[in-house]
Amino acid sequence: MQTLQKLGRKTSVVIDNATGKILGVVAGTALAGSASAAPVDLTTLTGAVDFTTVITAILAVAAIMVGVYVAWKAAKMVIAAVKGL
Repeated sequence: MQTLQKLGRKTSVVIDNATGKILGVVAGTALAGSASAAPVDLTTLTGAVDFTTVITAILAVAAIMVGVYVAWKAAKMVIAAVKGL
């Protein structure tokens, strides 16, 4: 059997009643709760979000940036070729 003894406003100690040893220290405002509590189900929130338009916009901007980079490199190559004549 274990007991929870309060030390201060936000700190408690878990003590084993059989041996009297301190098993752990709990600090924080929320000391109550079950360790086997079910996790919170957020599928209704995450399922309602659609990222396809955002992903499409990001890929479009990336494609434009690559196009500008390729055009810049091509212009440099043409200028270098003209200077070499």
